[in-house]
Amino acid sequence: MSSNIVPLISSGTAGPLGVLHLPRLWLKASLGAAGKLHSDYPAIGAGYDQMVLDGIGIAKGDFESFIADAKPSYIELENWVLQQKGGSLDQDAVDKLNAAITGYIHDDGTRGEILGAAGREDDGTVKDAVNLNNLDDWAIFHAAELK
Repeated sequence: MSSNIVPLISSGTAGPLGVLHLPRLWLKASLGAAGKLHSDYPAIGAGYDQMVLDGIGIAKGDFESFIADAKPSYIELENWVLQQKGGSLDQDAVDKLNAAITGYIHDDGTRGEILGAAGREDDGTVKDAVNLNNLDDWAIFHAAELK
């Protein structure tokens, strides 16, 4: 296996805080800080990554610094998030964020590219970004690690 790791935690995964994509963001940022993230991925990107940070009210720079300096486990990250937010998250904000993540639909071009790279016909049945991104991750992993 290569030293550049494909992040295989789905954006549809939440940890105990119930925030979708936060485990994936932790993984990507942690791998990025360690210089081990596959080159096709940003450590903290403008899409779901920024949506999560905005949704829970954490500044990107603060998040990056915490990941780089503390190298936290996932639970340590959640505990840090809670400390930053005074002990709890706004459940309405989390629900709104999670709905935005699960409801996001890629444009037709992006959908076609992802399905084509994954070797799946675009029959219109897979439209949501979470599942398309899963297929993309799995195709990149397969090409990078198993071929």
